[in-house]
Amino acid sequence: MSLIDIVRRLTPVFLLNINRKRKKNNRNQSLVNQKNNGEVLTLSQMVDDLKSIGIVEGDTLLVHSSLSKIGYLENGPETFIDAVLQVIGEKGNLLMPTSPNNVFQLNYIQNTPYFDVLNSPSKTGAITECFRQMKGVVRSLHPTEPVSAIGPLAEYFTKDHFNQLTPYNKNSPFYRVGEKKGKILYIGVTLSMAGTSLHTLEDAFEDFKFPVYYPAVFDFDVIDNKGVKHKIKTKVHNPEWSKQRKCDDLIPMFEQEGVLKKVKIGQADTLLLDANGFFNAMVKNYKEKGISMYTPKGS
Repeated sequence: MSLIDIVRRLTPVFLLNINRKRKKNNRNQSLVNQKNNGEVLTLSQMVDDLKSIGIVEGDTLLVHSSLSKIGYLENGPETFIDAVLQVIGEKGNLLMPTSPNNVFQLNYIQNTPYFDVLNSPSKTGAITECFRQMKGVVRSLHPTEPVSAIGPLAEYFTKDHFNQLTPYNKNSPFYRVGEKKGKILYIGVTLSMAGTSLHTLEDAFEDFKFPVYYPAVFDFDVIDNKGVKHKIKTKVHNPEWSKQRKCDDLIPMFEQEGVLKKVKIGQADTLLLDANGFFNAMVKNYKEKGISMYTPKGS
């Protein structure tokens, strides 16, 4: 188990929140200092960084991000988004998780009256919230794990996410990015902080060996882009099992399988993954060795 996972499991939630706030304040002050010192990252620098790590025209990218980790961008989130769109071009597809939830799914589903696809803000970072509001971006109609997308396949990635009992199955954007041989970028975050795509393994097996979903099925209201309310059913993760994840402990396995590279974008430590290879590596190692985010050394 990584040090981060151990600390998160042992530390009370209120102390974790205090620490997160402290870190955020420190990062914000660092960004102010960078701006005042003229250390500003431009659109062209972002384009160069993306190209240098192997992003090319026509790519499909699923991006997890921390804006503050990148450094001070000349126009904030728009600089990064514009850079990606410039590099992948009109034939490329850009996707970002835009979950309205930043607590355990169970707490969210029990305390939230509805999900509004047009108006429920993303809680997965400033870049994602900026992206979901951009012209031409579509958002999947799933209450706990919606994904926003733009590009020629945006509708394909998002349209069948509606009314799925679990959010990571073969109809989900997370699975389909791999199906279309896309890439996943973790910019300034790690698998422990944003390991959504890891859950495609759980949904790939009806008899997945750990009861990661809460036993109850919830009825929940979702409002589509025309303002129509739909009653859907959904499962959520069991927080007791969520606390047992050891996501970053899987990084060496993905490196060994040749599907993960450690790179840099701006000032941010970044992980670049081959989405299809990532999924196949999970399935193979789960079948052969019992490896998962709950048992990274096998079982």
